[in-house]
Amino acid sequence: MRRGECMTLMNLVTRMRALKRDESGQDLLEYALLVALIAIVCFVAVQAAGNSVNSIFSTIAGSLAALA
Repeated sequence: MRRGECMTLMNLVTRMRALKRDESGQDLLEYALLVALIAIVCFVAVQAAGNSVNSIFSTIAGSLAALA
């Protein structure tokens, strides 16, 4: 191996080790997972509330139809 190739290989190894120690993307991933969890909880809550509201309006519509 020539000296230039050895320095390039050492430079590559140094960069790979730096990437291994770099944790800057970890925060972004944690926030993304948190946002995804919040979105799922909101979706389930809206679905449940929608079903409840639909049931209430169906009861009211049935009562009004009985009166007419």
